[in-house]
Amino acid sequence: MAQEIIDMVMQLEEEAVLFHDSASRSTGSSPDNVADRVELRELPLAPSAPRGALVTEELQGALRTVAQHFSIGQRSGRQRRLLRRHNRHQSSASQRSVSSRSGALDNYFRVNRQQRSVMDGLAQYGEDEVSSEDSSTDLSESEESGSSTEIEDDYGGNESVATSVSSASAAPSSPVAVGNPISAQSVENEDAQSTHQEQQKSHLEDALNEKKDETSLQATNAVSDDEGDTCSICFEPWTNAGEHRLAALRCGHLFGFTCIDRWLRGQGGKCPQCNKKAKRSDVVLLYTRVLKAVDTSEQERLKSDLEKEQMLRRKAELESAQCRLQLQFLTDECSKLRKQLQELRYLMAKHGPSASQGPSSSSISLSGHISSSQAQCKYQFEKGIMISQSGNCRVMAYCPAVSCLVVSQPSPQTTLLPGCGVKKISAVNFRSTQYIPIHSKQIRGLAFNDRHDSVLLSASLDNTVKLTSLIANTVVQTYNTERPVWSCCWCSDDTNYVYAGLINGSILIYDMRDTTKHVQELPPLGSRCPVTSLSYLPRMASAAFPCGGLVAGTLEGGCFWEQKSTNTYKAHLLPLEVGSCTDIQIEPTMRHCLVTYRPGKTHSSLRCVMMELSSTPSPESPENLKCTCYPVQTFSAGPTCKLLTKNAIFTSPEKDGSVLVCAGDEATNSAMLWNAGTGSLIQKLQADQPILDICPFEANQTSFLGILTEKMVKIYKWG
Repeated sequence: MAQEIIDMVMQLEEEAVLFHDSASRSTGSSPDNVADRVELRELPLAPSAPRGALVTEELQGALRTVAQHFSIGQRSGRQRRLLRRHNRHQSSASQRSVSSRSGALDNYFRVNRQQRSVMDGLAQYGEDEVSSEDSSTDLSESEESGSSTEIEDDYGGNESVATSVSSASAAPSSPVAVGNPISAQSVENEDAQSTHQEQQKSHLEDALNEKKDETSLQATNAVSDDEGDTCSICFEPWTNAGEHRLAALRCGHLFGFTCIDRWLRGQGGKCPQCNKKAKRSDVVLLYTRVLKAVDTSEQERLKSDLEKEQMLRRKAELESAQCRLQLQFLTDECSKLRKQLQELRYLMAKHGPSASQGPSSSSISLSGHISSSQAQCKYQFEKGIMISQSGNCRVMAYCPAVSCLVVSQPSPQTTLLPGCGVKKISAVNFRSTQYIPIHSKQIRGLAFNDRHDSVLLSASLDNTVKLTSLIANTVVQTYNTERPVWSCCWCSDDTNYVYAGLINGSILIYDMRDTTKHVQELPPLGSRCPVTSLSYLPRMASAAFPCGGLVAGTLEGGCFWEQKSTNTYKAHLLPLEVGSCTDIQIEPTMRHCLVTYRPGKTHSSLRCVMMELSSTPSPESPENLKCTCYPVQTFSAGPTCKLLTKNAIFTSPEKDGSVLVCAGDEATNSAMLWNAGTGSLIQKLQADQPILDICPFEANQTSFLGILTEKMVKIYKWG
């Protein structure tokens, strides 16, 4: 071990000589000055290690020899090169032997690379005495500059070892000698540098990890991009021209044309990816240069969330409408009970003592009598009136001015009076009085106005709209529409205007003061389906729906034409089921409408849905309203619907504020009557034939309900 240490010291000696020569050339200072500035301490002997003491003595002698070498004069260039070459081989051998026993040397040496600054200070000390050497020496030294730099680094490290050993020997109980401030500062600098190096190392590792993640992500993207641009059969990129151009199968998978053509010839006609049946005729060439699929998963998720929110909103609106309807029903019931209570109190006060003897029984009997009488109020069959033996009756309407019910029918005398007209039925005795010929083809709509002038508006398939006076029993005005008319109605806000719904979905507006042609046309919205129903909703001081306008129903849905001014209308599409709507009727007082849907794939029965009309201010302009409707109650009837039956929604004859709904059921040939507030079925009114139209009316302070079939009218009386 001592021999190995001596060899290492000899190596340090040679490196010190080389460093001395290099410093003398760079600074111009004499060797004596450099030697004077080098301070070497003797190592004290360790008392607990006798063999170590001997080794230490030998090491101190070697260090003294190194100090003496600082006073040696300048050597020639050739000798230095030979010595450097010899020491290079010797140092490599000694380093291998020392590395195997590095644990023993750690007790004597502490490596401190900060100690290089001492030698740098020594070299900087003689800057003012710089003297240049001859050019040959400079040339020779420049050739060995690379090796000299390495030697200087090694020397600096070994010098640190020597200084650390001396400081450790001076104070074995403490890591830094008190009499050596340079060593203490070196240890502190070493600790600070080690901490700084650890921080730099951690930052470097984080940066390397981030770089690895970015590289892996780029590699993944590159792989996905390659998968989107390559054929899944040959794994080669497809082209936009040539034999390997982009082609697709009916299942939607993409391949190169030559590859998929060869595959379908030899693999039994299946797609390579999904194994669906395919043949060569299914291959379609795609003419595109860049193929890229846009990621719309987030958009689809947002659409799904929007649909869910809309569904929840519709559900909340339905519950709100039902609650408002129930509140109105309960309010009317409460007012009715208050009225009964007042009547009971009046009777008790009128009878006096007799009432006081048995107030409870009298009150109970009277209340039970009233309740039972109200519970027994239903429509009772009054009379059946034959209209036409040949059938083909279609619609009817009631005129309160002359207490007359008119029903459309074909002419009873086809040879003398061909065409169609209406039959007048008196509401006093329910007898048919007179037939009025009006149109040449079937009549599809009848309506009276609120002016009580007994003028009937009729629409027919003969491309005309006519006004007929029931007093004179003759036609007073004819309008040519140029297309078959399916429905008609009056304007309740201004009775000078009438509306006609055509077969192509458009609506014509006529002014009775202009007898030539229509004054305005409302174009069809969407498909050109016939306008099966027209109803005018008058303006009303209602917070929920104050608008006035036209409610038009077609076979594809419904629309509300809001009347902004006399000649200005704004369309609002109603959110109805598309393709199954047959009729729309309104109840102007409660601002409700009744929509009839025929059976379909999703619903196997006829449905009548009561909807509440509502309006909200538009976000763009608060002055403009957005009109819509939402369902409140649904009523189901039979599974068949072959005819376009006109159903009815009207206030109850009890005048208690409740609403009744009456609809025809083709399966049972009856009219079903529901309470719209509770949704309960009140009764079924038999008609013996499919029902085409339902007309509630009031005559002589009595409520009636007319039910029209193809041949006759049945009258039911409320009581």
